[in-house]
Amino acid sequence: MPALNRPTPSRRGLFGRGAPDLAAPGLRAPGRGLSRRGFLRSSGAAGLTAALAAATAGCGVPAAYVEPGDRAARDRSAQEKRLTFANWPLYIDVDDADERKRPTLDAFEERTGISVDYVEEINDNDEFFGKISPALMNHQDTGRDIVVISDWMCARYVRLGWVQEMDRPHQPNVEKYLDPLLRKPAFDPGRRQSVPWQSGITGIAYDRRRLGREIRSTADLWHSDLRGRVTLLSGLDEAFTLLMQGDGVDVTRWTADDFHRMTDQLRRLVDRGHIRRFTGNDYLKDLSSGDVLACQAYSGDIIQLQADNPDIEFVVPEEGAELWAESMMIPNRARHKRNAERLIDYYYEPEVAAELAAWVNYVCPVPAARDILASAKDAETAELAENPLIFPDDAMRGRLAVARDITSAERGDFAREWNSIVGL
Repeated sequence: MPALNRPTPSRRGLFGRGAPDLAAPGLRAPGRGLSRRGFLRSSGAAGLTAALAAATAGCGVPAAYVEPGDRAARDRSAQEKRLTFANWPLYIDVDDADERKRPTLDAFEERTGISVDYVEEINDNDEFFGKISPALMNHQDTGRDIVVISDWMCARYVRLGWVQEMDRPHQPNVEKYLDPLLRKPAFDPGRRQSVPWQSGITGIAYDRRRLGREIRSTADLWHSDLRGRVTLLSGLDEAFTLLMQGDGVDVTRWTADDFHRMTDQLRRLVDRGHIRRFTGNDYLKDLSSGDVLACQAYSGDIIQLQADNPDIEFVVPEEGAELWAESMMIPNRARHKRNAERLIDYYYEPEVAAELAAWVNYVCPVPAARDILASAKDAETAELAENPLIFPDDAMRGRLAVARDITSAERGDFAREWNSIVGL
């Protein structure tokens, strides 16, 4: 897995310690949240997942598939007021004075009496898949009640029957406040088995001053003045959607022909030396130094970069860009399902979602949190409500799409084709 190459940002909370309270004086300005999306998949781990997919795929039901009736264990939530929450590093608010404290989680514990064991153990989707898949395949408890995984990987868990359906009547905030753009991914149309933790956009970043012109479409990346000065993301699941959209493809229902047409174009660009290289999140270093002038990028990363270099622009191309999410799921046999559902719903309270958004600076899956931020007394905090990379405006939302994921049957061939171009 590529190293995370970025300076340590200042990280300041929105509401201070304890429960969110907009009426409290002295709201603190937000910091620049560390990028979680920057943790890309390693090709070795991807091979593990592809091998498992191949082994479990067959005629009809795959061998590892778990029937709905075998997914639940006896829920101990009433007797055991606790839960275990597995997440990525640096993906939650922390207290300025003591970074071991997490104000939103602390407020949940105080309100409900439920103790949360928050574990920052997910560094790679495939690696974590390999870590907990033996328990899930063998109908055993993973020891975790909530996990946060990228949606393209969530699709595999859902297809394998490895996660439980949530009791939505117990989650009125999710029902009311979840962004409509995120409600119907192809793998989980009703979001009954997954609920976004945070969201983001994969688009184009460029240095306006150094390039000397605007970029408005994906095709603008292929102009001669950018030869050898463009990078793309190396991960198949991270990169392919934007490139397809540049060809005018409806990525909610793309086909194998669309994929091969995209890779044929990509291979020609590589052969001509137009693409400098394929990257992990180290594209930030290249863009900052001027080694590249334009690159495929994540919205949350660019919010950070813009604070140091206002000439950096982030573009949702005219043809569109991918809106993605990393979602909370409740694994099979989890022992504290009801407690987990309560925590998930808690993070969909607009005040809590606003507190989290002010720290992580990705697209907030709770649009109602925008009004909370806008009403903040601190001007820098209030400005976040107007940032389209946290709360996309209507024009941008019209160009965003949640892509159909790659199925297990497609993944092996597509990954080989992609890796032969990228050089993995």
